[in-house]
Amino acid sequence: MVRNGIKDKVAIIGADMCKYGERFDKNQYELLVEACDGAFKDAGITKDDVDAAWLGVFYYFTGLSGSTLEDALRLEGKPVTRTENYCASGMDAFRNACFGVASGAYDVALACGVEKLMDEGGSGLPGFKIFGHPLYPLPSAPAMFCMAATRCFHEFGWTKEDLARVAVKNHDNGQYHPKAHFRRPITIDQAMKAPMIADPLGRFDCCAMSDGAAALIITRPDLAESYAHADDYILVKSNSISVYTMAPWYWPSYDFTHFPATEKAAEMAYKEAEITDPRKEIDLAEVHDCFTITELLNCQDLRFCDRGKAPEELKNGTFNWDGETAVNPSGGLKSFGHPIGSTGCRMITEVTKQLQGRAEGRQVPDAKIGLAHNLGGAFSICSTTILGQRD
Repeated sequence: MVRNGIKDKVAIIGADMCKYGERFDKNQYELLVEACDGAFKDAGITKDDVDAAWLGVFYYFTGLSGSTLEDALRLEGKPVTRTENYCASGMDAFRNACFGVASGAYDVALACGVEKLMDEGGSGLPGFKIFGHPLYPLPSAPAMFCMAATRCFHEFGWTKEDLARVAVKNHDNGQYHPKAHFRRPITIDQAMKAPMIADPLGRFDCCAMSDGAAALIITRPDLAESYAHADDYILVKSNSISVYTMAPWYWPSYDFTHFPATEKAAEMAYKEAEITDPRKEIDLAEVHDCFTITELLNCQDLRFCDRGKAPEELKNGTFNWDGETAVNPSGGLKSFGHPIGSTGCRMITEVTKQLQGRAEGRQVPDAKIGLAHNLGGAFSICSTTILGQRD
């Protein structure tokens, strides 16, 4: 047991997200309103019931400070904090909101995230020439992760077809989700023949850029029965975060066949949630599939399978939506894209609704325990959240 942890001290009573995609019809404030209003309605509250809020935003052009959320919702001077922790920004917002509620400082808190990327133009994620180390060069995101793919090909004998199966699975799941950016299945042949981005990662090995927002309402379990989900509120079993170097390619001992941040965050999350056999105890997981290689390594680092065996387990159906451990039944980042500040909150929203039996896409059968995994930077930061049904 983790001393003074948050296990079973926080309940999710409302969750929603906007439609993800090229949202040229709305700005970031309107996307936040779409997601937050949906979460308020889901919880049966109004914005006036919120005591404090945390907002995940990565890019400065999406918004600076808590005023981004205040300008969207008009929270009338209530405490709002912007969190930024690379791609884990949204889940870190949720983590901080959980601490606020678990400590007793607040009765009801809002955790949300948003990113507005598509209006910026250009190719790939902005800012790679601005952020990072002042002297060491920073490669593009595909270049970062292609190093892991190449090394795993060498160490484990994995192939490009192994990567393609991840994309096929996730796009197959995403076609059923009404709020996904991409809702069309693809074939192995399409994935294999797609244009190369960073060898061996092709177009279908990379998640897209998107706009989006997601929001969650949390409270203490002793108050949860006063709200709309009195009978099926979801308990937070753990939330952990681990941070390593932003330049792992300058780290002499790093071998590119695993992500230490995920391994450490998972270790801490499992300890607090009292999970001893993740493969048997975790019914579904929304994991960070920014690239197909990332999902395969995540499945190993989260201990859903043995090291080097993820492609074999995928091929055998272990990670299908109706398999032993469903991985990305929503379609993941491959289907939603990655509006950075929002992704962690979207993942938690997906897991929440799965555990309540009301998934908007494919419903995982009889899901009782779920995990959300958010990996940021150059596999530098990992936030892992475990949720469970109420007893």
